[in-house]
Amino acid sequence: MRFRRNTRMKAEVSTSSLNDIMFMLLLFFLIISTMMNPSVIKLTLPKSTNSEQTVAKKMVTLSIDHNMNYAVDDRPVAYPDLEAALAAKLSTMNEPTIVLRVDNLLTVQDVVDVIDIGTKLKAKMVLATDKKK
Repeated sequence: MRFRRNTRMKAEVSTSSLNDIMFMLLLFFLIISTMMNPSVIKLTLPKSTNSEQTVAKKMVTLSIDHNMNYAVDDRPVAYPDLEAALAAKLSTMNEPTIVLRVDNLLTVQDVVDVIDIGTKLKAKMVLATDKKK
């Protein structure tokens, strides 16, 4: 009786799992990219030695870039409409709080003008800073 031996070996690379890995990597990078850039307006915040994050229950974020573009919770707003937009956002809050994210190239007068609007609306104003290196 003669047995036949299969001496040929087939070289083969299984690529079926690569699709799953590529899909998981794509999903991972999509989630991370949305978490890394939460704000629409890019700002360089002023530096502070005591840069702590305060946590309030509910806050309104007011961002101002160096070109004097205003955004309330990442929605662009013109300066004449700023007070009305903030009043609409703050009307439903128990302790109205506005977080100011202003570019460090703005003048103090620009910041004071915005603080006056917040004071008029009886809102607590918090200035966001980056930690000094």
